[in-house]
Amino acid sequence: MESAREDDGAAQRSQGATAAPVTIYEMADFQCPACRAFALSVLPSVEQDYIKTGKVHWIFINLPLVNIHKNTIPAAEVAMCAGRQGKFWPMHDLLYHHQDDWAQLDAPLPYLLGLGDSLHLSRAALTSCVTTHATRAAIDADAAASNRAGAHVTPTFYIEGGLLEGAAPYPEFRNVLDSIYAAKTTHTGS
Repeated sequence: MESAREDDGAAQRSQGATAAPVTIYEMADFQCPACRAFALSVLPSVEQDYIKTGKVHWIFINLPLVNIHKNTIPAAEVAMCAGRQGKFWPMHDLLYHHQDDWAQLDAPLPYLLGLGDSLHLSRAALTSCVTTHATRAAIDADAAASNRAGAHVTPTFYIEGGLLEGAAPYPEFRNVLDSIYAAKTTHTGS
């Protein structure tokens, strides 16, 4: 059981240097339209300007809103199971790019597993992982931790002790990150 938890840990769902001055936990739902908008329009700029430059360590946390999104758990399980094959972020991107195709399906699993085929994942391993709900405990733990942190909407970002709710446009998000980064890296003499 220990190895299963390691496989589902934050390392599989993180980007950027662990020693970056700023750490951000993105609490999101794969079926959430606002999360999709953020992932497709804001996150690529954040990746370019902050994650790849070593300023930010980014960690994805599952916050499935099961009361309004019927396919959020299968999507999260597919992403987490893809993470066990080292492909969490490519699956993350595919889920958001194709959200309109799978979100309202009555039986989304065949479509979601097909996304894994496009990433050249082991179909047998992905299918086994998803159908046995091997990552469900980690998803539930993420949701519980998100709720304890005060997140009730998606996306919510936990940034160095504070919560930022909603899919802010890039200029707003950049202002927040620049301010926190400056506060964390500016050394004043006494």
